[in-house]
Amino acid sequence: MSGNNDKITSGGVIFSRLKDLGVDYVFCNSGTDFPPIIEGLVAAKAKGLPLPEAITVPHEHAAMSMAHGYYQISGKCPAVMLHTNVGLSNGVTGAINAACAHVPMLMMSGRTPVTEHTRFGARTVPIGWGQEMRDQAALVRECCKWEFELKFPEQIGEHLDRAYAITNSTPKGPSYLSLPRETLCEEIDPSTLGPAGSIAPGRVVPDPESLKRAAAALAGAKAPLIVAQRGAGDEASFNLFRKLVEDWAIPVCSYWAVELAIATDHPCHIGASPSPWIEEADVIVILDSLAPWQPDAHKPRADATIINIGPDPVFSRFPVRGFRSDITLAGESADTIPALAAALSEQDRDERALSSRRERIAKISDATRAKQVEIAGAGKGGPMSKQWVSHCLGEALGDRKSTVYAELGAMLGFLKRRERNSFFQEPHSGGLGWGFGAALGAQLAEPDRVVVATMGDGSYMFSNPTVCHMIAEGLKLPVITLVMNNHEWGAVRQSVVGLYPDGHASKSNEVPLTALTPSPDFVQTAKASNAHAERVEHGDELPAALERAIRVATEERRQVLLDIQVAKG
Repeated sequence: MSGNNDKITSGGVIFSRLKDLGVDYVFCNSGTDFPPIIEGLVAAKAKGLPLPEAITVPHEHAAMSMAHGYYQISGKCPAVMLHTNVGLSNGVTGAINAACAHVPMLMMSGRTPVTEHTRFGARTVPIGWGQEMRDQAALVRECCKWEFELKFPEQIGEHLDRAYAITNSTPKGPSYLSLPRETLCEEIDPSTLGPAGSIAPGRVVPDPESLKRAAAALAGAKAPLIVAQRGAGDEASFNLFRKLVEDWAIPVCSYWAVELAIATDHPCHIGASPSPWIEEADVIVILDSLAPWQPDAHKPRADATIINIGPDPVFSRFPVRGFRSDITLAGESADTIPALAAALSEQDRDERALSSRRERIAKISDATRAKQVEIAGAGKGGPMSKQWVSHCLGEALGDRKSTVYAELGAMLGFLKRRERNSFFQEPHSGGLGWGFGAALGAQLAEPDRVVVATMGDGSYMFSNPTVCHMIAEGLKLPVITLVMNNHEWGAVRQSVVGLYPDGHASKSNEVPLTALTPSPDFVQTAKASNAHAERVEHGDELPAALERAIRVATEERRQVLLDIQVAKG
C-alpha cells in the first residue's frame, strides 16, 4: 500500500463498516477476488480498527447455514462473504432457506474483474474470463429483499447501511451486495464514510382495528384453533402466548412446525395433526404459518373466521398461496402476541364454557402424548424407529439448556421440548444440508448451550460433513450430531407412497432412486476431526450412548457423532 497512511483497501473498509453496524461475525469462503479483502483486513487490524470476526468456512453452503443458526440463537444479523459466481451458486440453497425462514443476513460475494488490463485489480488468470456473468445477482435475486453492485468505494457506507436496514426490516430476510475486484482494490479512509446506521430498520405493528376484530372473534369462539409453525416471537411473547392459550382455552397445533411455539407437554398442545380440529373450528388463527394445513385433506368450515398473523401474514414472496384470511395482522410475533393479549383482556369471558373446553383439550392432548410414548416404545428394536430416537433424546436432554436441530431427523412431539429456541426444523424451502451448519452457528452464538444436530443420512451427506466436522474441531464447537441412518432417501420414499398409496412402489421392497447404499462409515468421517464417534445399532443401546455423548460434549467440550441405525420407511 502507498499514499495516505489513513487509507486501506475498500475490502478492509467493508469489514470495519460491518462492525460499526453491529455485525460480530462474517462467515467467509475466499477466492481469487479476495486479495484486497485480505490485505485490507490485515491493514485494518494493524491500525486498531474494530472488526467483526472473520470465520473461514471451506464450503459456502456450510457458511450460509452457520449464519442461519447463529441468528436463530443470538438474534443478531450476521454477514456472509463468498467467492464470485461459483461460490455464490454454492450459497444459493442457503439463501433460499434464509428467505423462506425470514432470517436476516448480509450476503456479499466477489465479482470477476470487468477490466482485462491497466486498472489495478484487472484480470490476471483465466478464471477471470471464465467466471464472467452478465447478471451474477440473478442467482439470488428471488431470495433477497435488496441487491446491488458496489461501483465506487465511497459508496460502501451508504450501501451497507441500506442493506442492513432493509434486511432487518419487517419481514426480515437476506440482502446481497456484489463486490467487483477493481473496486475492492481502491483505497479509502474509513473515517470519510460518516457514522454507521444512517437508515433505521422498519418494524411493522398490527393495525388496531384489525386487532379488535381478531380479539372479538376469539373471545366469542366456541371452537377456536391456533396453528403455529414458526414460534411465538421473543422470550416475553413466547411466555405470554402460553398464558394466552391457557386463559382462553385454545388448542395449539404444531403442523409441520419448524420452531417451537409452545411446550410439547403443555395441556393446550394437541400435537402435529390438525384433524379433526380444523373441521370443527369456528375461528382459526394461522400464526406465522406458510402452509397451515393440506388443502386436499383438511377442510375448514365455510363460516369459520380465519385470522393470519405474522411478519408477512399473506407470505407475499410466494406466487401461489390461497389460504383464506378474513382478518390479517402484520407484525413481528414479539409485538403482535402482546397486542392481541391486551385486546383480549378487554373482552368478556365465559369462565364456565372455558373450563369445559379446557378439560376437553387437556384430555385429548394427554391421550395424544400417551399414544406417542407407546409408539416410541414399540420402535426400540434394531434397527430402531425415529420415534424411539426422538423420545430418548428428549429424555436424555431433560431440562438442560439445549437446542435440537432436526433435518429429517428428530420428530417434535416424540421429542419433548419446552423452552423457546429449543427446537428448529429444516425450513419449508427444503434446502438439504442445513442442519449441521446451523447447529454449528447456534453453538458459536451460545457456547454453553447443548446443541444437537439430528439428520437423516442423506441430509448429513448434503451438509458437507468433512467441512462441518473440521469447523467444529477448529472452533472447538462441541455439537452432538445424530445421523438417523436408514440407508435411503426416506422422505422421497414416503412422498412416493403418499401420492401412490396403492401403487407398485408401495408394494415393492426396493423403491427406485431412493437407496443410499453402500452406506459410508460416518464414524470414520467424524473421527478424522477428533470427534467422539459411535455406531448404535439397537434401541436398548441408545440411552447410554446419548448420555456418553452429552458428557463428552459438556465436560470434554468435544464434538460427537452417533451413527444410529433406524428402520426404513
